[in-house]
Amino acid sequence: MNLFGNNIDLASKSMDYLWGKQQITLQNLANVDTPGYKSKYVTFEKEFRTRLQQASMTKDDEKIADVISDSHFMVHDTGEESARLDENNVDADVESVELTRATLQYMYTAQMISSDIARLRTAITGQ
Repeated sequence: MNLFGNNIDLASKSMDYLWGKQQITLQNLANVDTPGYKSKYVTFEKEFRTRLQQASMTKDDEKIADVISDSHFMVHDTGEESARLDENNVDADVESVELTRATLQYMYTAQMISSDIARLRTAITGQ
């Protein structure tokens, strides 16, 4: 019996996505001065949400768990034109904001998991 349902697995998958997003954003920032470098971005939410909604309509926890475990983020090149002479299209300000957003979301998700475990611990120990 899973005491949390799919909550911990879902939060863990979200953290995987956010970690990947942070890594790609850091890669973009590291290449801000690399001639010809095209920024990359990570997708996850839209496809994941669609698959999760479809599985949720079946009311089958096992199918929902399978969707969660089989989901992965994808890395894409922007391919956008650049106004810079070196053809690099990385905008350091935009990347910094995205990094901050992903970091805060990661921290919030970790805190949410910790709170769920603390509530369960309190229920078990009665304290």
